[in-house]
Amino acid sequence: MTTQKTLTTRAWGELLLLSAIWGASFLSIRVALDEVPFVTSVAHRVVWAAIILWAYILIRRLPLPADPRIWGAFLVMGILNNVIPFSLMAWGQLHIETGLTSIFNAATAIFGVLVAALVFTDEKLTPNRLAGVLIGFAGVAVAIGLENLRNFDLRSLAQLAVLAGTLSYACAGAWARKTLGALPPQLAAAGMLTGSSIVMLPAALLIDGTPSFALQTDTILAVAYYAVIATSGAYLLYYRVLAMAGSGNLMLCTLLIVPVAITLGAVFRGEALSPNALIGFAILAFGLMVLDGRILRLLRRAP
Repeated sequence: MTTQKTLTTRAWGELLLLSAIWGASFLSIRVALDEVPFVTSVAHRVVWAAIILWAYILIRRLPLPADPRIWGAFLVMGILNNVIPFSLMAWGQLHIETGLTSIFNAATAIFGVLVAALVFTDEKLTPNRLAGVLIGFAGVAVAIGLENLRNFDLRSLAQLAVLAGTLSYACAGAWARKTLGALPPQLAAAGMLTGSSIVMLPAALLIDGTPSFALQTDTILAVAYYAVIATSGAYLLYYRVLAMAGSGNLMLCTLLIVPVAITLGAVFRGEALSPNALIGFAILAFGLMVLDGRILRLLRRAP
């Protein structure tokens, strides 16, 4: 069930930092895609992040799991939480704006509630959760735009690809709870990234060929940012924030990512989102607030 904690000043600071890091990752991925094929870009992300997290685990001397079923669970988790969503979203960003990608990424929480309700007996769809899900989906529909569904094209397919990535994230959350809940989160993250590296490294070599490291400086910096800071570093920060703020407040991170990504896309890529995308995000954000009960709590406190 969603937990709710009071946010301290420190928790707010780290929550905002995490949001900024992940919000900027959309821009860094898009910059890298100007020169690096999307499959190779995902391989860079998971391989370098896995190496860094394993170094962290070795330094901390965390015990490694001996059960081969855990390593199999790492592989499935890597596919659900990295291979599928990273690939779909990277390909989608070739055809839609970074800010719009971040808006659809916020739908992860909506799909997460639905998947959890299907898988776990203690995650029932309460009335406020159901209302939040329906409002959230309405926001997604507005952000896509009915005209894009009527006149289906490559841009429409890219939007659906990003949404499919968020559904994969939601399935990954359920899988992690069922199979990896007893592990230290840093070890689970490293194992997951190892599983995704096992898939993405040969895929990149097969599809894109041997990667070139003769890249422009901004491309190298972008890859370094989304692999080192926005993946390995952000995972470590995520678990700190989760412990301080609770899972309920972490939903705020999903929303705070969006204005960061929209602003950076506008400043550095000259992107301008359509009014329906912004209206859709506002509706989606309201749906998320209804979903976790935040709106009801505010209404109860009102005089």
